[in-house]
Amino acid sequence: MQYLIIAYDNDNALDKRLEAREAHVEGAKKLMAEGKIIEAGALIEEDQMVGSTLFVDFENDDELNEWLESEPYVTNNVWNMDEFQIVPVKLLPKD
Repeated sequence: MQYLIIAYDNDNALDKRLEAREAHVEGAKKLMAEGKIIEAGALIEEDQMVGSTLFVDFENDDELNEWLESEPYVTNNVWNMDEFQIVPVKLLPKD
């Protein structure tokens, strides 16, 4: 199932984001190679990272939740999980 994820950071989380960024990017690249993350990027306001947006493709909600349980931006309290958005989508095939 494909999803759009919109994850704004908690207030004043930039330092936490930068500390967890290497682990986050490493995990994201692994999931991209597996086809689980289709596309990802930072949300920017006033030239500063304030969140993330991802298109992902997981078999089911359990697999999605398993990823979130170990995602560095979740475990390091970067993303504001109270306003976290997961929207089912159907992306246009690339080929």
